[in-house]
Amino acid sequence: MELAADGGGVMTGDVAVLGAGMHPWGKWGRGFVEYGAAAARAALADAGVDWRDVGSVVGADTVRGGYPGYVAGASYARALGWQGARVTSVYAACASGAQAIAAARAQILAGLADVVLVVGADAAPKGFFRPAGGDRPDDPDWLRFWLLGATNPAYFGLYARRRMAVHGDTPEDFALVKVKNAAMGALNPYARYRRRVTAEEVAASAVVADPLRLLDICATSDGGAALVLSSMEFARRHGAARPVRIRAVSTVTPRFPNPVLDLPDIATDPAVAVEPPEETFRASIARAAYEEAGLGPGDLDLAEVYDLSTALELQWYEDLGLCGAGEAAKLLREGTTAPGGRTPVNASGGLASFGEAVPAQAVAQVCELTWQLRGAAGERQIEGARVGITANQGLFGHGSSVVAVR
Repeated sequence: MELAADGGGVMTGDVAVLGAGMHPWGKWGRGFVEYGAAAARAALADAGVDWRDVGSVVGADTVRGGYPGYVAGASYARALGWQGARVTSVYAACASGAQAIAAARAQILAGLADVVLVVGADAAPKGFFRPAGGDRPDDPDWLRFWLLGATNPAYFGLYARRRMAVHGDTPEDFALVKVKNAAMGALNPYARYRRRVTAEEVAASAVVADPLRLLDICATSDGGAALVLSSMEFARRHGAARPVRIRAVSTVTPRFPNPVLDLPDIATDPAVAVEPPEETFRASIARAAYEEAGLGPGDLDLAEVYDLSTALELQWYEDLGLCGAGEAAKLLREGTTAPGGRTPVNASGGLASFGEAVPAQAVAQVCELTWQLRGAAGERQIEGARVGITANQGLFGHGSSVVAVR
């Protein structure tokens, strides 16, 4: 999409974020629709928009919610009360929320709807995620469990080991990520874990997948998040003179070859015969978002990244261009990614404090950017925040990054 500024400095590809709402993360023992509907009502109230004025609903699907989870958009519309809105349901694993935002934005820019409600929610099982049921010998996600025993925590551990071998990161560096994020999560009323931890506590927690310990890895959680998006013209008519705006959404796929394997890929390294691309898959996700937004890493005031493990957060620093390869631990130790630093990361507390509610987490990241850019994040507010980015990814090569500005 080619972007151009109108007379007020707003890019013609912008859409307004009129409302943001969440259901607290935790283990509540109820259905995903309840969490999503609660988040949706909160977002509508925040926007000051009546449900009957919503022209489209985009739901991020959950494969753990039975058939209603596969048609999440309609499930939420039914829970809120049928009123004739368009409905869309999308699934992209952990990138489902970003795909939902992208679909909503496209509908608004195409003139199909003035106001779109985006909702993601999940009711997660105890323990690590596993593939949906059934025998699927052609499904790499199914095969990595049955052939390799490669659970998500096992992959996180292998990736941490790679950073230790290639860049010299240490378990002590990983622990500092948890300490930072837990301190912010303690200030977030929607977070599941609201307690500060010390590096000593991280080191004393049980080993899950060497070298990562229990406090290095995010949990699975129930939770929900929702956004009310609109055209800029509707926002002006609605009285929102200066709303937070979504300027870019990146949902790119990898390029061949991909020499650093991401789950659920199981393959030999094709880079033996084919020259690898100039950047990794995750780096390409951020680059596409920057290019569409007309911004760069130096413009950021904060970032919300996908910290499935402490080591993976460090990787995102490099993939977002906040530092060079191998410099992430140094950036962390210097306080650059902490509140008061140049580019605070995971001011929400991250998945370290929330846990995974898969269809909701990319939406929740944009909720946090919205509150931060409004100056409404309370005790965890990043002073002067005007530009933020999210970074996430889903299995099977789903990119996920959103740039929001004010």
